[in-house]
Amino acid sequence: MTGRTGAGVDAGPAIAMPDSTADLPYRPCVGVMLINAEGDVFVGQRRDSEVAAWQMPQGGIDDGEDPQAAALRELHEETGISPDLVEIIGRTDDWVRYDLPDELVGKIWGGRYRGQKQLWFLMRFHGTDDQIDIDTAHPEFSQWAWLPARELVDNIVPFKRAVYASVLDSFAALLPHSA
Repeated sequence: MTGRTGAGVDAGPAIAMPDSTADLPYRPCVGVMLINAEGDVFVGQRRDSEVAAWQMPQGGIDDGEDPQAAALRELHEETGISPDLVEIIGRTDDWVRYDLPDELVGKIWGGRYRGQKQLWFLMRFHGTDDQIDIDTAHPEFSQWAWLPARELVDNIVPFKRAVYASVLDSFAALLPHSA
């Protein structure tokens, strides 16, 4: 894997939670599966984790924001990649959901959500690696890499693996056969 390194950040203090996480809603989100010319997938190591916590770019949808606009914004905020360097070639048909592990509920997103519901976008990167800059205004990743799609799920934080498998299945027909 290639990439750059940086410092980590703290997830913050725990807060009081409702009796059941089932009472909490899912946070509306987008995710970006970015592929390069070889069909490899962009992944970043989360800055706020001291263990392997690779993921694809993703983030919340602002109130009133169009999901596609949110995906392009999140991609730019997390990777420095501008919209003119990508082509949107697919989107999941429906929301993909995941629940946070119990130990994280209450520590992130102000304890307001049980997990995320995500619309995923498949994008092809038409730029060069030197146009990727994870040292953004609000850095999310400490390093990044291009990973063959067949290795993606095994390298993702365990509680997100089912989501990533679902996203891969959704985009299988659009991915290069060598991926």
